[in-house]
Amino acid sequence: MRGLAKSVFVILLCLICLVGWGDLAWSQPEAAELSPETVQAIAELRQKAFTASQRGQFAEAETYWSELIDYLPNEAAVWSNRGNVRVSQNKLTEALDDYDQAVALAPEQPDPYLNRGAALEGLGRWDDAIADYSQVLALNPDDAAAYNNRGNAKAGQGNWEAALVDYQKAADLDPKFAFARVNTALAEYQLGHADEAIRQFRNLTRRYPNFADARAALTAALWSQGALGEAESNWVAVMGLDRRYKDLDWVSTVRRWPPAMVTALEKFLHLSSSPS
Repeated sequence: MRGLAKSVFVILLCLICLVGWGDLAWSQPEAAELSPETVQAIAELRQKAFTASQRGQFAEAETYWSELIDYLPNEAAVWSNRGNVRVSQNKLTEALDDYDQAVALAPEQPDPYLNRGAALEGLGRWDDAIADYSQVLALNPDDAAAYNNRGNAKAGQGNWEAALVDYQKAADLDPKFAFARVNTALAEYQLGHADEAIRQFRNLTRRYPNFADARAALTAALWSQGALGEAESNWVAVMGLDRRYKDLDWVSTVRRWPPAMVTALEKFLHLSSSPS
């Protein structure tokens, strides 16, 4: 169950990319061989596949993507999208097979590498994930998601200095990328820069009042510095947004906060008398 939750959270963090149908270009010889009936069948399957994927009906979506692969076995986007819905079902090994096929078919496209990196993260294969994210950046040096994801993988290795560099680069490339910004602040806290982390957490909660991750981190950091009233006030808001932050196992293994931040939250939960 923990692995499934982790995989779903990876998707919520936008670690994988559902390739749009407009990005899926049929090869000319293959397209020329398709009858009008087949083209119509593909169009209908395409709509069903995306609808099911977007609704979270992943097993159903996988069936549709598999049928599309039967029609279009040389289209990288179809393989990559089936990999995405397999990740969503915690079928990480099967997803890797799909991403490998997508990469083989379209080695110059960044999305299959980004998606495969997310699956590799789910398996704890940090070095391989970093290699895939680095390949995305070789193809597209301004890809903020790849920098953020590579930071996550480096954090998984315990290399918080390198993770911070990647998180900062992601946030610089896309200042509205809230998770890159909160990851930057979390890394700062892990590295002992508590005041800077709190400053960033405060900025995030002002800009995004309903961003539970930043507000929960701010709670723990403030409590550790003795700002008890402000910490408890923020915690009340967190509990109205996302009660999972009461679960230290979830925070540590699914959300993957850094150890120092988890410890701070643990102390708050054990010592505070705030409402929960």
